Amino acid sequence: MTGWVAIAGLGPGDEALVTPEVRAAMAEATDAVGYIPYVRRVPERPGLTRHETDNREELDRARHALEMASEGRRVLVASSGDPGVFAMAAAVFEAVEDGPAHWRDLDIRVLPGVTAMLAAAARAGAPLGHDFCAINLSDNLKPWSLIERRLMAAVAGDFAMAFYNPRSKARPEGFGRVLDLLRAEAGSDRVILFARAVTTPDEALVVTTLGEATPEMADMRTMVIVGSSATRVIARDGRPFVYTPRWAAP
Repeated sequence: MTGWVAIAGLGPGDEALVTPEVRAAMAEATDAVGYIPYVRRVPERPGLTRHETDNREELDRARHALEMASEGRRVLVASSGDPGVFAMAAAVFEAVEDGPAHWRDLDIRVLPGVTAMLAAAARAGAPLGHDFCAINLSDNLKPWSLIERRLMAAVAGDFAMAFYNPRSKARPEGFGRVLDLLRAEAGSDRVILFARAVTTPDEALVVTTLGEATPEMADMRTMVIVGSSATRVIARDGRPFVYTPRWAAP
């Protein structure tokens, strides 16, 4: 049996958004590894062993997957969203680079998925319709000073911004600092979207402005999108449409 590692994106939550490529890898895998809620999205069946691990164990999880593949097992590494966006693909390749030489010869595939910022943007309209950037607001793996520098650069460049991991129980203050910085640099009228648990039964979307936004409007299941200066809101009955035009003034 020839082993492989498939680093698979399970999408934002709705099973309809799992790609056929990922479903095929699920059906062929002998083992599935990942953070507990993600591994539990891989259907149980005879011949499959699910290895559930806690959060913040990405490198150990990656090494375990590579070890099993070296033994001839077919290993699915489960990520939510897209595995290349603040997820497991980078962790696996970090382990490959630092690990035994024979890991570099393994069959390792990255299977893309619908990442949270694209699912959230689609629900709202097209807030990422022009140039945008994505920033992970967690300071677990990088200093807060770097987050602030990148935020300032994004505002100066007039990008729309998509924020991952905005606020957690362990980091309750950071997102408030982000809002304060954005209000000071971009103004209180800038559009901001809070998209929580998109494509799941718990989905909730709020379109407001930086002036009205509060830290409590976000948690770890929330994708936050801040518009550029050109982002527009189309009022209508029910939730408005939000979009950023495809053009920019010179």
